[in-house]
Amino acid sequence: MRPLVMILVAATVAACGPTNPTVDQLGLVPDYLGVQTRLLDGDLANFLVEARGALKPGDVENYAECAAAQYALIRGYGFARHVRTNVHERGGIWRGDAVYTISPALPRGVRTIDAEVVVARCRERGIPTV
Repeated sequence: MRPLVMILVAATVAACGPTNPTVDQLGLVPDYLGVQTRLLDGDLANFLVEARGALKPGDVENYAECAAAQYALIRGYGFARHVRTNVHERGGIWRGDAVYTISPALPRGVRTIDAEVVVARCRERGIPTV
């Protein structure tokens, strides 16, 4: 009877937590391996990021967002808008290929970021920027 109680307790605890936790939720920090930045056209930039120890695509997407936010600030802009991010994992290395537009004013769209706010949040979370 005891094993059944243990199973029920474990199932109850599991149901209370997130089903796909991020590295932030688990208190883990991936090994961030670097960012390559390419200016594609005027205000359009591409960010190639790599990390080891990420748990899911969102962890790599956050890394790319941090790079985009810092890049916007470096270029003298205050905002960015997410265009797309592709993420894949191979051999324990997660790679992200993200594209953002950068701008001095808040751009149109739903996936916009305030670069100063995002960079500050990235520093708090230990995610490097450009």
